Amino acid sequence: MSVEENTPAQAVVVVVGSLNMDLIVRAADLPRPGQTISGSSFATAAGGKGANQAVAAARLGAQVSMIGCVGDDPNGRALRQALLDDGVDCDGLRVIPDAPTGVALITVDAAGQNTIVIVPGANAALAPGQVDALESALQAAKVVVCQLEVPEHVVGHTLARAKALGKTVILNPAPATGPLPAQWLPWIDYLVPNESEAQLLSGVAVAGREGAEAAAQVLLERGAGKVLLTLGEAGAALAGPEGVQHFPAFQVSAVDATAAGDTFIGAFAAALAQGCAEVEAIRFAQQAAALSVTREGAQPSIPNRQQVLAWPW
Repeated sequence: MSVEENTPAQAVVVVVGSLNMDLIVRAADLPRPGQTISGSSFATAAGGKGANQAVAAARLGAQVSMIGCVGDDPNGRALRQALLDDGVDCDGLRVIPDAPTGVALITVDAAGQNTIVIVPGANAALAPGQVDALESALQAAKVVVCQLEVPEHVVGHTLARAKALGKTVILNPAPATGPLPAQWLPWIDYLVPNESEAQLLSGVAVAGREGAEAAAQVLLERGAGKVLLTLGEAGAALAGPEGVQHFPAFQVSAVDATAAGDTFIGAFAAALAQGCAEVEAIRFAQQAAALSVTREGAQPSIPNRQQVLAWPW
């Protein structure tokens, strides 16, 4: 089934992850260590990898449930409302009274590249019991998505439970700090790292196409079902038992790369949940991510399904 032929009403995605308020500064260049530079603008926007991926999946055709934590503060209330505005089910969103909502400090340069510092705040309070309380949502899901901006033991618990329920399991290993726990890999149907994450996870230097393939092969040998590498301007590569398939990038004029990876993940999850073929889902995800980098911000940059399908690719 292609993206155009799908039936979004039947597509259910559960996202377990982070919610942050993004504090965004734009400047001509990214500062070097010890350097002070002048910025050209400042803005706040709803973000967090989990929330971004939930919004992307919802805008791109899925019914979405979000499991995560926010503080009892204006940022937390704004993030919850942003999800509700996009039709995301927030029954799994817990308010933590004694912790601030997570924030991300983002600097974006003139080329659209960024640096990000995250303060997790309430995200650190996410617990396995909160995931278990949404068992009905997990059972209804076709795809379950996790990242690494919440406690590691919660991610592992979610991956194991989703796999036991027979769901398609996606892990976006970001931010990566080193190899994943060995027992996780067999629970993951699609491990979706970028180049730097693939290098940290595998221990293999990722320099060009051959390096990316070698890193993916290590992760496959450790037990991952498939590895879907996002390679920026070089496109994407899907590595699995049958070999490696490359997908060239769509060419656009980049303004801001913030949330491009999250848009890719959300679009890929939505398309798989809709019953799309793997290749169709990857191309749709690439199109959505390409369109997102032509806009500023995290969630504000994420396109909807109609916009992606209407774009003159």
